[in-house]
Amino acid sequence: MRAWPWLFVLGLALALAAALPARAEYGDVVLDQTSTKAGVRPVVFPHWFHRIRFRCKVCHSELGFKMRAGANRVLMDDIINGKFCGMCHNGQVAWSPDRCDLCHSGKPGIEPGIRGDSQTKGPGKW
Repeated sequence: MRAWPWLFVLGLALALAAALPARAEYGDVVLDQTSTKAGVRPVVFPHWFHRIRFRCKVCHSELGFKMRAGANRVLMDDIINGKFCGMCHNGQVAWSPDRCDLCHSGKPGIEPGIRGDSQTKGPGKW
């Protein structure tokens, strides 16, 4: 059996995968279900940063986040009470919820959705 057909198929698969656009796995997610109404900046969630460090199941199974941007109603009371983001952002694992500016960093008026791609330089820097 010759090896070249398998190498060709593998090479083709890699080329196709590289040609696909970057998905939310590598972007920032702008969230604004309640922020603007409450008079604070929208949240910029660095999905890429968390995805590098954790498997999907950590947040989407163990912490209860649904697998779609904007599908979760997360309130500051939830976070302060140790739910959702507050499981880690408790002042011990990661910064505590009293550092508002670190999450509420979106420019006023920015549309919710996925921003950036694998080239993002960090939260809010596209």
